[in-house]
Amino acid sequence: MTTSGGRRAEADREYTEYVRSRMLQWRRTAYLMCGDWDRGDDILQRVLTELYRNWARARQADHPDALVRTMLLRRLIDERRLRWARVRLGGPMPEASTTVTDPTDRVTLVGALRQVPPRQRAVLVLRYFQDLSVEETARAMGCSTGTVKSQTAKGLATLRTLLTPSLTGN
Repeated sequence: MTTSGGRRAEADREYTEYVRSRMLQWRRTAYLMCGDWDRGDDILQRVLTELYRNWARARQADHPDALVRTMLLRRLIDERRLRWARVRLGGPMPEASTTVTDPTDRVTLVGALRQVPPRQRAVLVLRYFQDLSVEETARAMGCSTGTVKSQTAKGLATLRTLLTPSLTGN
């Protein structure tokens, strides 16, 4: 029994180290996908519980980070399917820049991102905040690369519209 207990302790230690090393990134990703810190934390907690239960298999995955991203995305989609869940859409995402930006720009971007439809928002988060390729995003979302490209284009167009109020008459 000592061997089994030792293996379990080692697996728990590996899980804890893995989660600690990536927690901030996953929390940010969950927030950006759902547009709400509390909901993002709830979704992430459910994912981490599921990951712990399946850690023996998950730790052997070729790309455990991709597995967790997929789990986050699926949990968000599952939550949206429940009638009591309401998705608040958020602000726009800023493009990468080498210049110093006004901190309110980030708030504006996140606010606009919340207003982008959930599937488009998920694509934008995976592509631009997680730096995934079109192919990696398609695998994470379980769709074609063409769908990723079209959802990216539509999401960016929505963000542009939301972020340029002078062009829309607002």
